[in-house]
Amino acid sequence: MRAARLIKMVLLLQSRPTMTAAELARELEVSERTVTRDAQALSEAGVPVYADRGRAGGYRLIGGYRTRLTGLARNEAEALFLSGLPSALREMGLDDAASAARLKVSAALLPSLRDASDSATQRFHLDAPGWYQEPATPELLPAVAEAVWDDRPVRARYRRGGRDGTEVERELAPYGLVLKAGVWYLCARVADDFRVYRIDRFTGVDLADGHFERDEGFDLPGFWAERAAQFARSLLHTEVTVRVSRAGARQLAYAGDRAAAQEALAAAGPPDTDGWRTVTLPVESLDVAYDQLLALGPELEILEPPGLRDRFTEAAERLRDLYR
Repeated sequence: MRAARLIKMVLLLQSRPTMTAAELARELEVSERTVTRDAQALSEAGVPVYADRGRAGGYRLIGGYRTRLTGLARNEAEALFLSGLPSALREMGLDDAASAARLKVSAALLPSLRDASDSATQRFHLDAPGWYQEPATPELLPAVAEAVWDDRPVRARYRRGGRDGTEVERELAPYGLVLKAGVWYLCARVADDFRVYRIDRFTGVDLADGHFERDEGFDLPGFWAERAAQFARSLLHTEVTVRVSRAGARQLAYAGDRAAAQEALAAAGPPDTDGWRTVTLPVESLDVAYDQLLALGPELEILEPPGLRDRFTEAAERLRDLYR
């Protein structure tokens, strides 16, 4: 543990002209007294750490000292490519590896380029979870992530969706992780088929010995895009017929499944003289359609089925009475 801390201290001093004891203590998560002892230990080991005294003082390396300890370990190199996802790294247990990788890259850069990391992070940030959500980190995510990185097969216990919530056990070859709107998913091979699992439904994960042989032709982004589109379509179990105004046609894509709305509008006939079009729209259910399409207000009229039209009529009458 101390050896790793000493290496990190050297890399920190190599990447910056000078650092105070307080700054080093904060970065290394130790006390300032420990920083003083570590600096003395480095000096005794031949690393030219120099302490400037006084209020503006601090620690620095002298004589253009450059450590050769900048080679990236495999997990650090892999984590570096995910460094734009700080929350995801933290949840997978890779934040320490990413921090070490960034330090090593920074230490290897020319002095004029060492602010590149800060410059980038102050200009670009990815916030993966959706609005109005407090995503919870699945307890077993670090274990699943470890299996994904190491190509280790797992025996997983999984709670199915639905009311019964039955638990099944599967032998999985975990290929990749996907973070979608704050929810973690595992793309895994089961026998000769690829499937998707929600990680928050895992109740147990045991890593097996050995490694599985990956299918090098597997394309995680392409696989996810295809399955996501299939999943979205599988939810659309019924249809409604509506009339939409020009403004309603623009809003329709934001009231439900965007692809389904765009295809329905493309298949609809031309607008009438008032700019309204009749559209047959796939929806998840009549209850969901009521909640989603009611947001379009007077820019949409329900034609079929009659039961849904009656619900909209009742809602319109209640609004009229409310605002009378």
